[in-house]
Amino acid sequence: MRSIGELARASGLTVSALRFYDRSGVLVPALVDPVTGYRWYADDQVLPARLVAGLRRVGMPLAEIAAAVRHRAEPAVVGRLLDAHLRRLEDGLTDARRELSRVRALIDHEEHPMTTRLVLSRADLAAAIDAVRFAVGTDPELPVLSGVLFDVAADGVRLVATDRHRMAVARVPGAVDGPTRRLLAPVDLIDAVRELSGVDGGADAHLRLDGDGLTVTVAGREVGGAALPDEFPDYQRLLGTRVPAYRITVDVPALRAQVAGRPPARVLRHEGVDVPVTVLGLDDAGGLRVLDDAALADAALADAAPDAVRLGVNGRYLLDALDAGDRGQLLLELDGPIAPLAVRRPDDADAYSILMPIRL
Repeated sequence: MRSIGELARASGLTVSALRFYDRSGVLVPALVDPVTGYRWYADDQVLPARLVAGLRRVGMPLAEIAAAVRHRAEPAVVGRLLDAHLRRLEDGLTDARRELSRVRALIDHEEHPMTTRLVLSRADLAAAIDAVRFAVGTDPELPVLSGVLFDVAADGVRLVATDRHRMAVARVPGAVDGPTRRLLAPVDLIDAVRELSGVDGGADAHLRLDGDGLTVTVAGREVGGAALPDEFPDYQRLLGTRVPAYRITVDVPALRAQVAGRPPARVLRHEGVDVPVTVLGLDDAGGLRVLDDAALADAALADAAPDAVRLGVNGRYLLDALDAGDRGQLLLELDGPIAPLAVRRPDDADAYSILMPIRL
């Protein structure tokens, strides 16, 4: 038997850490003296203690450390836990780099305020606004979501809007002169820019992001206004790089008719409002189908495999996304019942909508 101090020296854990992992049930002593309360450990607990120490050093959550200790004789299980934590660390590093870049840009802008100018296709700008406008939030308690983000890169601008339940993204390529930057334009300014982009004459839209405002000029006409002062959420975290389980090309008029032409499979009450739930699934050929209440209640479907695709989304939001796609065909990406639904244009990887799933 080893004392708690001896195990601490052998494993790299401190005595206080070993006491914590005892209380947490992760690494329980082989013997506790009933009189003194002193902890004693067996020799075969050195390896689990070293495992705990290593996972603790890389910041693995307590529950996952406990799972790794329990399954240490199952390399495949522990390997999956390690892979998942490594992906989490890599995502965190990516987020940190992006946030630090944003901080540097804020500091540079504070010290050397500059103007960024863009020349974009008027038609492309109008199409991008149409593709994201439906997702602008209207909740007065969340003013940060009541506009459209202009995220300027070196080769164009990405427009982003979200109301928490859905998100729409569209990119407009163009010529950029000046530093990259982000600006949150209020929805009334966005609507004015959309109207201006539809005027006859003038193939290009000229944008000026100067200080805290946006000015757009088309064919000699100009609209402008101040940006919203809030910091838009980090939308890039939601985009991710995961390959979806299913990518299905759908005929938009046919799918729209299915969604709009039948009662929703469910109606849920959320914050005093009835939400129609459209449930998407796969047919025998791997194509998309809209499931009605009868199909959901079917015994064969109820007994389907756990990974069977049954994804619920707000039916009204799905119709908005189909209309904003403005294509005869769209690509839907499904990845299980708790993952967002992505609606993409097959010919434009930078234009898509994301709808949050509804638990059935």
